[in-house]
Amino acid sequence: MIWVAIQMLTGDRAKFFGIVFGIAFASLLISQQSSIFCGLMLMTTSQIKDIQGADIWVMNPNVRFVDDLKPLSENDLYRVRGVPGVQWAVRLYKNLSRARLENGNFQQIILLGLDDATFVGAPAEITMGSLADLRRPDAIFIDEAGYHQLWPGEPFQLGRTFEMNDRRAVIVGICKASRTFQTFPVVYTRYSQAVQFAPPERKVLSFVLAQPEPGLSPEEVAARITAQTGLKALSRNDFSWLTIHYYLQNTGIPMNFGITVILGFLVGSAIAGQTFYTFTIENLKQFGALKAMGVSNLGVVGMVLLQALVVSVLGYGIGVGLAAAFGQFTRNQSKLAFFMPWEVLGLTALAVLVIALLSSVLSVRRVLVLEPGIVFR
Repeated sequence: MIWVAIQMLTGDRAKFFGIVFGIAFASLLISQQSSIFCGLMLMTTSQIKDIQGADIWVMNPNVRFVDDLKPLSENDLYRVRGVPGVQWAVRLYKNLSRARLENGNFQQIILLGLDDATFVGAPAEITMGSLADLRRPDAIFIDEAGYHQLWPGEPFQLGRTFEMNDRRAVIVGICKASRTFQTFPVVYTRYSQAVQFAPPERKVLSFVLAQPEPGLSPEEVAARITAQTGLKALSRNDFSWLTIHYYLQNTGIPMNFGITVILGFLVGSAIAGQTFYTFTIENLKQFGALKAMGVSNLGVVGMVLLQALVVSVLGYGIGVGLAAAFGQFTRNQSKLAFFMPWEVLGLTALAVLVIALLSSVLSVRRVLVLEPGIVFR
């Protein structure tokens, strides 16, 4: 019966490929848009992921996401260091600054000030220069994408300068950094240097980075910090999810991508459902002949569901494969955010399964009420 079902399915090649195309199109659109959405959400937390070496972020209680900067006082650093279970805690400066280039143009940048003594949070991959060079006067590191943004088409060159807050900044190193949601150049320097590059403020401490003592989890120590100091303390993972939830709740990104995913689902359902229904109607005589030969309704339904399963697997594989190839190409050739976790594959598979079931429901109903005698008419 399986062989008969497959032969019936592939007998009309045009309709067979039409069903596969409809499901493949839905799979492509759903997986592609979902992956771009995941890529954008991942970009919102890129700097949290890049700041390595500390498992706990301590911040103002009113901070809602990583770019919602509400400075702390210097006393807060020492309060955090006094919490039982905290192995060490250091400063981190983070803010937007404005760079004035040699040609007079201005560019917004993301300025990160690392602890002078430990350099906790320094870039993990340095392309040119040495981390020790940050101890020089006016020294900064800049990420590769930011360098190309400031000097497009020019090769990497150490020693180039620009101004921030009327102070000279000298590039002593180039590093790799994850793309941020704001897409501004990322600049690293010492904390004491960063506060000179920034406009004068009464409070300049953006975050406190802390590390729990061995044997204690970041979540446990973060809870202790919150209870004792009244500050908001979160593990790196919890801070990432806090940022993602903010963008989900306060921006139109989920709605925009959700509409596209729903449209892909509806279009795929319409194409596959209509084509599969037409295919079944045109093969009613064959199904009637099978019922006349003694095949039960359950057996005929199984044949229809098998046909739907075959085209679904083929369409799913083609659609997801094209989406993955698109993501790989755009990742290397453009700045489009793309990240395809296993959840996207599962969501797409579930959507394709629903499309297959919807496509076969009407067809199954026509087959069930079919009289075997139709074959003799």
